Formats: sequence, C-alpha cells, structure tokens
Amino acid sequence: MTIRVAVADDQALVRMGLRVLIEAEDDLEPAGEAADGREAVDLVRRERPDVVLMDVRMPVMDGIAALREIVADERLADTRVIVLTTFELDEYVFDALRAGASGFLIKDSDPDELLRAIRLAAAGESLLSPSVTRRVISTFATRAPGDDGARRALKELTERELEVLALVGEGLSNAEIAERLVVSPATARTHVSRAMVKLHARDRAQLVVIAYRSGLVR
Repeated sequence: MTIRVAVADDQALVRMGLRVLIEAEDDLEPAGEAADGREAVDLVRRERPDVVLMDVRMPVMDGIAALREIVADERLADTRVIVLTTFELDEYVFDALRAGASGFLIKDSDPDELLRAIRLAAAGESLLSPSVTRRVISTFATRAPGDDGARRALKELTERELEVLALVGEGLSNAEIAERLVVSPATARTHVSRAMVKLHARDRAQLVVIAYRSGLVR
C-alpha cells in the first residue's frame, strides 16, 4: 500500500526537502504542497492524503488552526497530521495534540525518524516514544488544567485498560506495555484499541492527552 503524504510549510526549501525525501521511498508518494494553513486545508480536502506534515507557524492560517479544521471534517477522518516544530519546547505542541495531531517532530529530526513517523501515523499509531516527545508532552500537559469530562470518561474503562492508558500516557509502545504487564503484544494492542473506542479517541496521541488531562498521568 502506498502512503500519500502532503506537506504544508511556508518555506519553499523545506517543502522541497521533504518532497525529495518522500519521493525516494517506494511506499510513499507526494500528495501536494501548501505554503500556508488555508492552502493546507484546501489541499487536504481536495487530495485526501493519508498523512500531512504540518508546520506550526505559517501565514494566513497557522498550522494549529488548519489542523482543527481538518480534524473537524468527518470526510477527513482517515487523514493523520504530524506537526512539525522548530523548537523542542514549542508552546503549540500540546495544543496540537489536543487538537488531534497524531504526533510531532522537530524539523531537524533525522530523516529516518521522519519516515518512521509517517508510517506509524498512517498505521494509526503515533510518534510518542522518544524521550524528547515524552518531555515536551509532560511539560505542557502538566500546565493544562484538569478536565472533569476526561475523568468521567475514564469510568468506562476496566482496571486493566486504565493501567494500559497510563502507560500509553507515559509514551510506551505496545511492545513496551506488553513487557511491563507481562502480556503478549497482541493483548496490549487490544487493550489500547478498546480504550480508544471507549474514550472516542481519534488515535493514540489523543489517549496521551486524555491520560494527562484526567490526572491519570502527571
């Protein structure tokens, strides 16, 4: 299966670099480029890419506003957005995750890391394992106020699902969760999937947000 990837960034050189990287991979295919947030939303509605690489700071409409429009459009439910940021402690990062981003990357990340993120996002996973991601999520999530709605939603989960949700919130992968709980990766994946369904989470990244906003992880 070919993964179609759209790129939204106001810097032409960045767009070109990302396009070249995508074109070099047999399983990836460019799905268009946008120079601002409004163009990005229009592009995604027109092309329905599998994954969007979205810069945060863009003219006309910033990346977070564009992300919100994409996530709110039911026709784009299968499109995943990876937010690109310049700095590790970007104030927009947690807002992006709350808005529905499937993860984020620092712009100067290793190309292999970016390609891995694209493939994970297309598969419904998120790039939430690296220590930098854990640190940034932790920093901004702990600044966010508690969410009573999120706490109430947790009542739908079993004790094991709560345990798994907390581990997802810490940034653990399914394999790491399986090792921690001494279960099979398939069982860990099932618990994660059930938690997503019960909490109406778009993807794994939103489970992380819920874990923090409910106070399950601090």
